[in-house]
Amino acid sequence: MAIHPSAVIEDGAQIVEGVEIGPFCVVGPRVVLAAGVVLKSHVVVTGDTHVGADTVIYQFASIGEIPQDLKYDGEPTALRIGARNRIREHVTINTGTKGGGGLTQIGDDGLFMAGCHVAHDVIIGNNVIVVNQAAIAGHCVIDDDVIIGGLSGIHQWVRIGKGAIIGALSMVTNDVIPHGLVQGPRGALDGLNLVGLKRKGVARGDITALRAAFQMLKQGDGTFQDRAKRLSEESDSAYVDELVAFVLGASDRHFLTPQ
Repeated sequence: MAIHPSAVIEDGAQIVEGVEIGPFCVVGPRVVLAAGVVLKSHVVVTGDTHVGADTVIYQFASIGEIPQDLKYDGEPTALRIGARNRIREHVTINTGTKGGGGLTQIGDDGLFMAGCHVAHDVIIGNNVIVVNQAAIAGHCVIDDDVIIGGLSGIHQWVRIGKGAIIGALSMVTNDVIPHGLVQGPRGALDGLNLVGLKRKGVARGDITALRAAFQMLKQGDGTFQDRAKRLSEESDSAYVDELVAFVLGASDRHFLTPQ
């Protein structure tokens, strides 16, 4: 354990061997830092916050502060961050609220680039990339392998399905299907994240099935959910099944639909 003498570690903080804490960091009394965590310098980690193994937090990040929500009234809430995340300069991540379940949660192996914000009660999966200055509002659910482009905004309560990509400067106000491609200032669903699928080595047959499913969602008869239900009866692809389950799942918002 290497703690710089200028760092402030409040009584009660749990810090194990292998943690590095740089100059002028502040670690609150309910913080738990797992093995291999590195706080570079001038980092504040506070609240009921657990940071997973080998996560690195860079200068001037604020992790575990209270929510930016006027309904928050001091109730105990928490933040849980998984392993091997990279949290860059000036990132802000808040704890949850009583009305939202009381927990903000981040999975493993994420990259949170400079200046991005993760609000209260957000649930983020594994291998997620949030690019510079993007903001994720309260109560959102971001599934595994999602990329959120720079300067984008994700509206409250929005779900973004596994493997989707959000282009830079997009405002996303409705749910995004798994492997969807969203771009434009008002966040239009403009296709599938084919580049991401190919990079992950998804079989050609599954990609073809997803493309056919996307066309059916775009042009078929009935409502968006009617089309998804028909897909569930015809699909023999696990990727299409995943897409259908997402569309038919519980949500507080509508969907971005194909243009």
